[in-house]
Amino acid sequence: MEFSNILRVLSSFFASRNVKAFLVGGVVRDLLLGNLPRDVDLVIEGKAGLLSQDLATALCGRLVNLDKSRGITRVILQFDTGPLNIDISSIGDSIADNMRRRDFTINAMALSLDEDLYSVKRSMVVDCYGGLLDLDTKILRSLSPTVFKDDPVRLIRAPRIAIFNNFMISEETASQIRSDVSLLDRIAPERTRDEFLKLMSEPNVRQSLGILDDLNILSQIIPEIDQSRDVVQPKEHYWDVFNHLLETVGMIEMIFDNFSTEDDFVVDCIPRFNDMEDYFDEEITDGHNRKTALKIGALLHDIAKPITRTVEESGKIRFLGHHSRGAEMSVGVLNRMRFSRKGVELIRLMVQHHLRPSQMGPVGEMPSGKAIYRYYRDVGDAAIDTLYLNLADYLAARGPKLEEKEWREHCGIISWILHEGIKSKAPDNLPKLISGHDIMDECGLDPGPEVGDLLRLVYEAHANGDIDTRIQALDLVKSNLRTGGSGA
Repeated sequence: MEFSNILRVLSSFFASRNVKAFLVGGVVRDLLLGNLPRDVDLVIEGKAGLLSQDLATALCGRLVNLDKSRGITRVILQFDTGPLNIDISSIGDSIADNMRRRDFTINAMALSLDEDLYSVKRSMVVDCYGGLLDLDTKILRSLSPTVFKDDPVRLIRAPRIAIFNNFMISEETASQIRSDVSLLDRIAPERTRDEFLKLMSEPNVRQSLGILDDLNILSQIIPEIDQSRDVVQPKEHYWDVFNHLLETVGMIEMIFDNFSTEDDFVVDCIPRFNDMEDYFDEEITDGHNRKTALKIGALLHDIAKPITRTVEESGKIRFLGHHSRGAEMSVGVLNRMRFSRKGVELIRLMVQHHLRPSQMGPVGEMPSGKAIYRYYRDVGDAAIDTLYLNLADYLAARGPKLEEKEWREHCGIISWILHEGIKSKAPDNLPKLISGHDIMDECGLDPGPEVGDLLRLVYEAHANGDIDTRIQALDLVKSNLRTGGSGA
């Protein structure tokens, strides 16, 4: 159902019941800007809860009670492009009073469903607080001095809305945000997580992170990141650690938002695979997809560099173990924001193994089948995602100093790991030559860890192309037992 048809159904529904209803907030802003709204806020005269089930039925949607005490409900419509939420609440004393309690002037406008909304005109808009003027001048302005105290999650929402719509945050509002930023500690971690994930899922996230940092919000959400400021890296790195983290997120965007062009060697040799878009669009954590999780992995991947930094007598800078310590720190950050277990584990694996694709074979050689097998075995569900984190990390490390020859060689290695893994080397795709029961029957072994070790030995040899048959697999097991080997 097209959005204009949804508006017609809404208008007809409330008119047939003689109920005055308004579109309010972001949906009005989006319609005026020519954007397709992703959510709809409705306010109606009377009690919203009494009509919500009928509306859900009329739209073939699902009803959710958001706040029973205040009668706020949500009707969720499912489309191929994703869900559309219609939130319904009561107007209160008047539409002007309702708008007064909103966050920003551009969100404090309303459209009556009595109007023909097939073509939205400015003359239809109820604008009591200068929203149309700020829309014209592309200014995001808070509606009152208490707007962030009333709901601190608006502190993150402000830069998200500004960047998405290409607006500037007014100086007064920016100052207000910096003054009130500590209020984020007062809200439920889940709300911070949800707003942060929305910001990370949208375009121009590198710019968004820069604004979050300028407004002191990033440090409030992830205080661990402050240690990375001005931390000098080896000469191979163009940026200090902090800017490298932000640039790596930007490189993730560059990889996914640009495709092969003859004029750009950076983009031209980035490895791609069939159904890549569908793979990274898979919902993976808290309503968001792999691509968004990958951006968060990029933001956190070197977060432990400051605490692992050492300088040798020769002047060489090292960050020994930063990947493992970083994985631990990432778990702490994500658990604090109440990320799902699946999301935490995926990002932990990315951070833990982000260096590994560059270290899987001798310099100048492609990784062996055994190395690729072990990579997919150890990194599991994050294996492909981590390859793209490694690519973004490489680009952000070199920055403007990126050399075409070295980049093409690096992309060749990542492409080899990617396609060999997808084709046949990943454990899930590898045909099983023998089972644990085969090993126990043939070799007279009891169940135990030794059988698992021997199975892994067989799988690795198969992945490396050393064996191809059941007989060869059993011969390898027996040879290993005769020589006192310890399996894998």
